[in-house]
Amino acid sequence: MADLPQDAGSPLNIPSPSRPSVLSLAIKEKSALFSAYMPFLKNGGIFVPTNKSYRLGEEIYVILTLLDDPSKYPIAGKVAWVTPAGAGNNKSQGIGVHFPQDESGIRVKTRVEEVLGASIRSSRATHTL
Repeated sequence: MADLPQDAGSPLNIPSPSRPSVLSLAIKEKSALFSAYMPFLKNGGIFVPTNKSYRLGEEIYVILTLLDDPSKYPIAGKVAWVTPAGAGNNKSQGIGVHFPQDESGIRVKTRVEEVLGASIRSSRATHTL
């Protein structure tokens, strides 16, 4: 049996891909959804309160439930915003997750904007801006 060169698929040289973190977020009120939604991101996004540290661009998986909607919205997104512990203006620690540009991202963006309606253009403070 011939020895394989080290770079020819030896299990010892294959880096194991890190799995994205999984977070669940249940938003029960329209005002909380308004505070968490990030319409200024190209595909939309959602602020997820968390004490764990993340880096910009890091892949994350969020399971989102909205108000009384029995559906769960799985989001395989990327960290686009980080609010660290101790941020000013009483901002909650957490991350903003950019929705993916696929069917699931379009579905959740459409649903969030449908729930928020005209209030999406309000100038009230949010968790992000």
